Amino acid sequence: MKIRVVFAAAIIGAAGLSPVIAADEPQVVRQEMMKKVGGATGAMAKMVKGEVDFDAAAALAALTTMSEVAATYGDFFPEGSETGMETEAAPAIWSDRAGFDAAVAKFKASADAGVAAAPADLDALKAVFGPITQNCGACHEVYRLKKS
Repeated sequence: MKIRVVFAAAIIGAAGLSPVIAADEPQVVRQEMMKKVGGATGAMAKMVKGEVDFDAAAALAALTTMSEVAATYGDFFPEGSETGMETEAAPAIWSDRAGFDAAVAKFKASADAGVAAAPADLDALKAVFGPITQNCGACHEVYRLKKS
């Protein structure tokens, strides 16, 4: 019996329950969401800068990712998630929740406009990419802590 208990404890320890639990933490979820947005932004930025050829399907996929993230992003800032898990969320999110929600809504609207436009060429992508990145930057200025 002792061997089973020790073995079970070893399995649990090796499995690392902390990371499994942490993956459900709102700070971790929103960080993963922002990584998706960052990847989507990067893919489009390379097209806009001429570093890669324009790809309508890739552009639409990136815009769709942004729209999907924006749809629920604000839900992952509940009271009590202001700190921990290396969050970069600024206190202004909770002290100015209406402003934060409005910023997320602007980002969602610009991403949705990009999806609806379904850019068929580079100029069309540039037209929707600018407003999206402006909304990203504006939100980060107020609602994201600066890395030191």
